[in-house]
Amino acid sequence: MADKIDYIEFPSADRARSSEFFQAAFGWGIISYGPSYDALDGAGIDGGIDQSPERVAAPLAVIRTADLDGAEQRVRAAGGVITKPQFDFPGGRRFHFREPGGNELAVWVARD
Repeated sequence: MADKIDYIEFPSADRARSSEFFQAAFGWGIISYGPSYDALDGAGIDGGIDQSPERVAAPLAVIRTADLDGAEQRVRAAGGVITKPQFDFPGGRRFHFREPGGNELAVWVARD
């Protein structure tokens, strides 16, 4: 599998209001994963709304890979800076990085 963007996270100071907005404006469904995170359903790309204290400041494109360690090595070799080391989350494992132009992205791998 080639590395591809397959998820986007929107930071929010008010997850409930953001979710209500996307439902009302675009008809997207919402799947709640607790008090600080909702997933988007029917948005054309998988995504979520993150209200956690650790949320990023801008929308976060998330790249899916088959080899997380290999992707991290390639990111570092290309000049990327790791901003959040690898960590587990309910769907798998991921890390965040900043590319040389300043954009923060994430790379994830699904659980087996």
